[in-house]
Amino acid sequence: MSAGEFDGLVAVVTGGASGIGLATAETLAARGATVAVLDRNTDGLPDVLTGFVADVSDRASVDQAIAAIADRFGGIDVVVNNAGISAVGTVEENDDAEWARVLDINVVGMARVTSAALPWLRRSDAAAVVNLASIAALNGLPQRALYSASKGAVLALTYAMATDHVGEGIRVNCVSPATVATPFVERMLQGFADPVAERAALDARQATGRMVEPAEVAAAIAYLASPLSGSTTGTALDVDGGMTHLRVRPAGARA
Repeated sequence: MSAGEFDGLVAVVTGGASGIGLATAETLAARGATVAVLDRNTDGLPDVLTGFVADVSDRASVDQAIAAIADRFGGIDVVVNNAGISAVGTVEENDDAEWARVLDINVVGMARVTSAALPWLRRSDAAAVVNLASIAALNGLPQRALYSASKGAVLALTYAMATDHVGEGIRVNCVSPATVATPFVERMLQGFADPVAERAALDARQATGRMVEPAEVAAAIAYLASPLSGSTTGTALDVDGGMTHLRVRPAGARA
């Protein structure tokens, strides 16, 4: 992929102030994009990124930020729906309020941002939307009932959006990472009785023996968002260290 493949394009990255979002924003900027980071707190962003304060759970906030981005940069070509939150527990351990909060941010938030950006995406010759799903959408993970449900909805939403907008020249795809070594995961680990043991377990469940790095997810997002990927739409790209499909024998185990 060429260093300037995003030259002249404007990209919006939600939740772009840290973790996967920040790695993605920096990757897109390095490849030539003008990048707007949409987050609740945009303090301390690198100079190559421009922050716009918004909360994806608030439609008025999203509409205002997207309009400001389009006005400042003359349009929007790429939307990366990365903003999301975690949830730990079985179906009996998250109450109704937590279900509503997580689904509102992780699923409806993507719809809000994309809906607000659609008028500008329709004007672009390189329009692309990339959603952050998860391997939790298709793999049963312990104590992730609510989170998995939200990411299953993101996967379904991606296919529906791709179908609805392919005729308008807007490509929609998603990336499905395994567990990524981010501050998001670090905060989640602190909720366990033994964070060190839990971290080791998260490393071990990838066939590669380690959690995924944010830069690896960012590279996959950039591939899907790139104008060079014009025939890729309605696709879920696993970045999972082999977790979904590989069944590696433990060292020393016999066939």
